[in-house]
Amino acid sequence: MTSPSLTIDTPAGPVHATAGRDADAVVFELGGAMRGSVHVTGTTDPHRWDQFTAVRACLGPVNAFKTTAPDEDLPRLARGRTGYRGSLILYRGSLDRPEVSVNPLSSAADHPPSEKMAAVLTAVLRGCAEHVTQRADLPAILEASRQRDTPGLLRFLTWSASYHQAEAVRLEREARAALPAQKAAEAAWRTAARWLALSPHPVLLLMLADCPDSLTRKIRGLQWWAPYCVDAAAEERERARRAQVEAASLRAQQRRRPRGSRPSLGNAP
Repeated sequence: MTSPSLTIDTPAGPVHATAGRDADAVVFELGGAMRGSVHVTGTTDPHRWDQFTAVRACLGPVNAFKTTAPDEDLPRLARGRTGYRGSLILYRGSLDRPEVSVNPLSSAADHPPSEKMAAVLTAVLRGCAEHVTQRADLPAILEASRQRDTPGLLRFLTWSASYHQAEAVRLEREARAALPAQKAAEAAWRTAARWLALSPHPVLLLMLADCPDSLTRKIRGLQWWAPYCVDAAAEERERARRAQVEAASLRAQQRRRPRGSRPSLGNAP
């Protein structure tokens, strides 16, 4: 069983954090070298949006992905006046080791923090996130986040699949159009070369030279463009497929857990 309080060593000195529950999240009140709050909630793995296995720590008393904390409520150094915003996601990497993804940190005035301040903020966010991963009620926190975020994720993934499919169709159309355009440009190049052999002219030289807007440059561009479009279309179709798979997984999870069975965080520390 974890203690509701922890001490985090930072370049600015020890920061004390005391955990308290707030709906489907854990909010830490900071003391020591910093004052303010850190809000920690469940979230999706950065690489699998259908898997709620990560935690997100936000500077401030609220979920920064849902609402913006007032400037006066942003965490700051104990003797400082500048508040800071930003967040960090703690998740398991490919080797099943803890990894972090830090979203941009900035002051309330939208200035980047100093290197030392960034290290302080990152240490505090990571310390609070790691504490939540050790709580007895972590499964309930993650389940609450799944119920909260799934509707919005489904809307996004549905849009994403449609968008990437449309992009794939557009790129495949571009690839098909590039071949006749390339053949036409090559035919024009051969015609210009014959004319140049019969009657040298500066305009014909420019058309055949390796310079901007020449037939030579156009042909080279079309030779590169068609394969690029084919590869890009395949990537877009894979993105669409992945969005469809993740959306299907989220819907299956919804069916397994009927609506209205929202988990309680209970009395875990």
